[in-house]
Amino acid sequence: MKRQYVSSLAESCYHDAEKLLGETIASRNHGLAEIERWLCKEQPNIHMQNDVRYIIYFLRTTKYDVDKAKRKIFMYFKIRADRTEWFQNRDPFLPELQELLDIGVFLPLRQKDAHNRQVVIIRTAAHNPKRHSQDNVFKVDKMILDLLLYLDETISIYGIVAIFDMKHVTLSHALQLPPSLIKRTVESWENYPCRPQLLEFVNAPIHVNVVLNVFRSFMSAKMKSRVKISRRGTHVSKVVNLPPELGGTGDSYHDLTEHWKRKVQEHAFWFAETEQFKLHLS
Repeated sequence: MKRQYVSSLAESCYHDAEKLLGETIASRNHGLAEIERWLCKEQPNIHMQNDVRYIIYFLRTTKYDVDKAKRKIFMYFKIRADRTEWFQNRDPFLPELQELLDIGVFLPLRQKDAHNRQVVIIRTAAHNPKRHSQDNVFKVDKMILDLLLYLDETISIYGIVAIFDMKHVTLSHALQLPPSLIKRTVESWENYPCRPQLLEFVNAPIHVNVVLNVFRSFMSAKMKSRVKISRRGTHVSKVVNLPPELGGTGDSYHDLTEHWKRKVQEHAFWFAETEQFKLHLS
């Protein structure tokens, strides 16, 4: 079935998409046609959303390099099939997920920064390692990120800034991240249909450098160049109003937690429906 892209963003967004990503009507139509043909003829086992925006998302992440987009699409849907611990049983009303939603481990801000980028705060040490598995933490993180991309197409143009708040991180938190899990995590970041522009680690004690160095070892050169470690404050505070917990006057962690828990619960049916989208091995 041929999917059609319907322009729905402000004209200024398409102007920025051309400037930042080389997107034009012609490049978009060509890329879309090539990916559609490839999915139909060569990759029938990839079960992808009918929402054509997802193909556009991958094209934007690769600045319309169609071959790179194909590789990312294949890897992304393979990861969704392989990592069942992250992408299956995504019922927000499960007790173990309810607890993490109540804690607020992944908190997108409700205002964009001065560059129209989506800022998300990842509270790496908010959960209790003795009670909450790291895989369930990652599951909730990805549920909210997926919902963000579904609700807001502009993220695929301007990208994401991730602030990792490491306040109160302990050895028990670090021990939840063996190299094998870190490798899978970075692989997922590298192939997600969004554009990470900055990964900033704040409130990071010196001893956490060991774990951060393992993360870096699995990153591409481009992603490594976007990692910042801030002992005090954050570079992002210059371009967006952060929560009081990070020195700003924006929405608090509590308010953001309540907002995103409600949003996730409202989309419980959508999460169940999207579990089918993955590489189906014959």
